[in-house]
This record gives sequence, C-alpha cells and structure tokens, in this order.
Amino acid sequence: MATFTLPKNSTIQPGKTHKAEAGAKNVKAFKIYRWDPDSGENPRTDTYEIDLEKCGPMVLDALIKIKNEVDTTLTFRRSCREGICGSCSMNIDGLNTLACLKPIDDNVSGEVKIYPLPHLPVVKDLVPDLSQLYAQLRSVEPWLKSETPPPPDGERLQSKDERAKLDGLWECILCFCCSTACPSYWWNGDRYLGPAVLLQAYRWIADSRDEATGERLDNLQDPFRLYRCHTIMNCARTCPKGLNPAAAIGKIKQMMVERET
Repeated sequence: MATFTLPKNSTIQPGKTHKAEAGAKNVKAFKIYRWDPDSGENPRTDTYEIDLEKCGPMVLDALIKIKNEVDTTLTFRRSCREGICGSCSMNIDGLNTLACLKPIDDNVSGEVKIYPLPHLPVVKDLVPDLSQLYAQLRSVEPWLKSETPPPPDGERLQSKDERAKLDGLWECILCFCCSTACPSYWWNGDRYLGPAVLLQAYRWIADSRDEATGERLDNLQDPFRLYRCHTIMNCARTCPKGLNPAAAIGKIKQMMVERET
C-alpha cells in the first residue's frame, strides 16, 4: 500500500489536533473523517481548531477555511453554498445534512464531528461514491413520458390543483441525505431503491402531464424495489429541505393496492 506523504514544508500532522493561531479567543474544534486511497493511515480523524471570529457561520465555511488556510489535502464536494445543489451533503454531529445550511452554532459544546454520508463507499475524505444511487435514479426514468404530442402553439398545461400535487416533491435536490439515513437502504441498498429515488418516482407518477403511470407502477412492483420501506421516518427527519419521502412512498403503495381492486 502506498505511504501517505505531505509536502516537506507542511505543518500538518495526520491524526493530530491542528491548533488555532495564537491569541484566538472564540475557538471551535472540527473533528473530520479522513480516508485517502493513497494513504497508509486509513481511516483516521483529524481535528482542526478554527477561530470563529475569522470564519463564516456555517460548517461549510469552516471546511473551506480549513482547506484554504490549514490543510489543502482535505477533500469534500461543494458548489452553490445556498442549499440548492445538494453537493455538500455529509454527516455532521450524527445527522445527515448540508454543510452549507448547518450553522456552527448548532453545536453548543465540544467538537463538531464531520463524516461522509454513511453506508456508502468513500472516494476520499468526505466524498462518498454515489454511483449506485444515480444508477437507481436512472432506473425510474425521472422525466416526462407522454405519447400525446404537445400543443403546437404552447406548452402542456396543468390546473392549479394538479400543480399543487407536486409540492413537496419537486423541491428534492438529490443530496441523498434521506437514503443514507434509512436502515432499510443500509441493508438492502442493492435492491431497495431508497427514499430519495422513490420520491423522484412519485414526482412523475403524480404529474398530470405524464402518461406512463401504469408503466411506472409496473417498474416498482417488486418485493424489494418499493416494499422494503418500513416507515421508520429517518428520511423525513434528516431531509434538509423539510420533505417527507415516506409519505410519497405510502402514496405509491396505495396506488398499487387500488389498481389491484
């Protein structure tokens, strides 16, 4: 196995606490999971002390400060910093959430503990491998399917009531906090689609403009793809957008029953 090395002038000591600068008064420690495919010290946690007087209010601000000013080897995903892209999803103080929406002040004492989303292979540090989740998303074909041609002089229309049925569904940003918080997905992730993907599936089933409802339900009619949901509700508890995937899954199950009667 390759040996983990740092530049000769680096002050980083793997596995040690990296102290805040002298004179810092408002100090918070961030304990961060580290895993590097080229390292001989896997896994480990590194602790970084940050002066909050010189840092933004969110956990993502602290991560960016650490990467820019303390340890350039720290690896994580981020993009919009506004809770829209879902890139910075990770496990912070035991809860899956978005680092850009998680205030540092939520941790009132002790270290802020930061880990990658659980029960997924780790690419590096806080970056999980989402390949399986995206493959499952593709399997439900999350796009409008219709054999009826659109109006020649406009778009496909919905009533206000029809549009309202999509509220609580379209807001999903595919951060996968819910799926990686679901015990059923932990143990059956190779066959169970999980709350994020099933919420996406229902978003198109519920769309009045879509004409593939029967085909979509057939695709989910499987003992594992849909029915491994046991309404544990971790998905609703952890969703950073306040959505309820379990409710969407329940509606799919209800439609399955109704079409058999």
